[in-house]
Amino acid sequence: MRYIEPHAHMVSRTTDDYTALVMAGCKAVCEPAFWAGFDRSSVHGFRDYFCQLTDYEPRRAAKFQLPHYSWICINAKEAEDPVFANEVIELIPEFLQRQNVLGVGEIGLNKNSVNEVAIFEKQVALAIEHDQLILVHTPHLEDKLKGTRLILDILKSHQGLDPNRVLIDHVEEHTIRQVLDQGFWGGITLYPESKCTPPRAVDMLEHYGDTNRLWMNSACDWGVSDPLALPKAILELRRRGFSETAIDRFVYQNPVEFLSQSPNFVVPE
Repeated sequence: MRYIEPHAHMVSRTTDDYTALVMAGCKAVCEPAFWAGFDRSSVHGFRDYFCQLTDYEPRRAAKFQLPHYSWICINAKEAEDPVFANEVIELIPEFLQRQNVLGVGEIGLNKNSVNEVAIFEKQVALAIEHDQLILVHTPHLEDKLKGTRLILDILKSHQGLDPNRVLIDHVEEHTIRQVLDQGFWGGITLYPESKCTPPRAVDMLEHYGDTNRLWMNSACDWGVSDPLALPKAILELRRRGFSETAIDRFVYQNPVEFLSQSPNFVVPE
């Protein structure tokens, strides 16, 4: 079955993963900027990373006939040094002009600190100024509910922000309704340890009964993660009796609807 992988950190994955994605039916992969597992020591390191996302990685994916798209930002885990973070933010407008860039992301919060909030707000304003889509990271585990509420309050405070152009990722049972009820898109992340397994994700769909403005993603990276988590969720959806039409809407048409708001996104055949 066709699907789009809307959140995968492919710079940390092998070429075998690209082969597996294509064989499983993946039609496009989208890669947000994220933490490398360590704090980068210079603005030059971020420039090199942004070049990797917008130049090298799309060419690597093309070898497997898989369209590759990117998001650009400085992530919350590297926002505790405001001077450094603001220097990185100054680089972003240049890369928003790249052909495969979808918008600003994944911005958000990690520990809900004052510095994280300030850098998040600045990147939201930057996205609005440049008419960009926004992809938001919500904190893990015990910080998620507080962080999600804080993120929603910040987003609503920005005049000119269209909630339909913002996807709030890593929603769980206690945050999904808040996100959808306020007009934003939500992402369910299929991550083995700190987020959702495929059965748990399908439980959420069955409970809330609304697959509009939702997508699933693997967020596969250098940690314990599964680039084929989405195909496994498709199998679980079938096992639970979801129709092929409903599954296609959730794993392909919903991502296409959101991502097509960016002029850089080309609907895969």
